[in-house]
Amino acid sequence: MPTFTLIFLCTLGLSLIARLWLAQRHINHVQSHRTQVPAAFNGRISLEAHRKAADYTIAKTRFGTIDAGLDTILLLLWTLGGGLNLVDQAWRSLSMGRLTTGIAVFLSVLLISAVIELPATIYRTFVLEKRFGFNRTTVATFVTDLIKNAALLLIIGAPLIFVVLWLMQGRGDYWWLYVWAVWTACGLLLTWAYPTLIAPFFNRFSPLQNEALRSRIQALLARCGFQSKGVYIMDGSKRSAHGNAYFTGFGRNKRIVFFDTLMDTLSSDEIESVLAHELGHFKRNHVKKRLLFMAIYSLVALFVLAWLMRQPWFYGALGVDEPSVYMALLLFMMVAPVFGFFLRPLIAWWSRKHEFEADEFAAGQSGARSLITALVSLYKENASTLTPDPLHSAVYDSHPPAAIRIARLNEYAGST
Repeated sequence: MPTFTLIFLCTLGLSLIARLWLAQRHINHVQSHRTQVPAAFNGRISLEAHRKAADYTIAKTRFGTIDAGLDTILLLLWTLGGGLNLVDQAWRSLSMGRLTTGIAVFLSVLLISAVIELPATIYRTFVLEKRFGFNRTTVATFVTDLIKNAALLLIIGAPLIFVVLWLMQGRGDYWWLYVWAVWTACGLLLTWAYPTLIAPFFNRFSPLQNEALRSRIQALLARCGFQSKGVYIMDGSKRSAHGNAYFTGFGRNKRIVFFDTLMDTLSSDEIESVLAHELGHFKRNHVKKRLLFMAIYSLVALFVLAWLMRQPWFYGALGVDEPSVYMALLLFMMVAPVFGFFLRPLIAWWSRKHEFEADEFAAGQSGARSLITALVSLYKENASTLTPDPLHSAVYDSHPPAAIRIARLNEYAGST
C-alpha cells in the first residue's frame, strides 16, 4: 500500500472516530441535563422549552453521525473506490480536449455528489426540522431553490472553474499565484454583490417600515460610524421558523438584514442590542480579519496544491490512474477537509473570541441586559441547547455556550 494511501486512511479514520466520539459525548451530556433548566435560565426558559431544545439537539447530532459515516463512505468511493477515475475515463474517451474535459469532469462530480446528498437534505428539511416545528419550506420552494442553486453554479461556478483550470494548465510554475489573485478578487466581488444581486434571487427584502425602530437604528449606526445601504427585513419565515440577523456586503454596499421571524420575537430594545452585536463585528474589524485569514489560508492551500500536483504518487495513492490538473484540484478539494478537521478547535476558538468582543461592544452601546433577554429569546425560539458538552462545543461551536455567554454579559451589566 502506498505511504500516502496509508496516511490518508489513518487520518480519515481518526477524524471519523473523533467526530463520532464527540457526537456521543454531546448526546450523553445534553441528555443528562435534559430534566433541569440551568440555574442561569431559571424563570426565563421553561422546562418544556429546555427539553425541546435538548431533544432537537440530540436528534440533529444523531443524524449528524449518520451523515459523517455516509460522507466517509462517499469519499472512499470517489477516491480509492475509483469513482473519480471512472468519471474521468468516461469523459476522456470523448477526446474533447484537456480544458473541456476538465470542466465536464468537475461539473459531473458536483452534480453526482449533489444528487447523492439530496435524500439527506430532504430528510433534514421535511422530517427533522418539521418534527420540531421549524420547517416552513414547501416542496415547490425546495425544488425552486435546487433549480436556482444549479443556475448559479452554471452562471458563476462554471466560468470560475474554466478560468482556474486555464490558469493551472498554461501559466507555468507560478500559476497558483494567479489563481489566488482571481479567487480572492472573485470572493470580494461576490461579497460586494451578494446583498443586491444574489440574496434577492432567493428571498424578498423589504425596507424596515417601523419608523420608531428605524430612528433608533439610525441613531445607533451614527454612534458607531457605520454607513449602510439600508435596514431590510428578509422573509426568512418562507423556509424556517428560526430567527437571525446579520449585515452583509462591504464598502458602500453594506446592508443590515433582520429575519421577519426575529422581528416577531424581540422587542425594540432587544432588536437594537442584537444589531449592536453585529456592528461590534464591524467595529472590531472581525470581517476584515476573517477575509485576511481566508486570503492567507487559500494562498497556502494553493501553494500546497501546486506541489502535490507535480507528485505522481498523489494521484495513484488516491485511486486516479492518469494525472491532470483538474483531477489534482478535485482530489485536493475532497481530501483537504479530512486533514483540516484537526484545525477546527483553533478556528472555533477564534470565532468565539470574536463573539465575546462583539458582545462587549453591544453591552457598551445598548446595554448588556437587553442583549441578555434577546439571546434568551433566541435560544428559546431556535431551540438551542443550554447545556452543550464542553469538549464538543470547543471543537465545533462558533459561538460561546449559552451559560458562559450570559455570565459574561452579566459581568458587563454589573460593571455599568
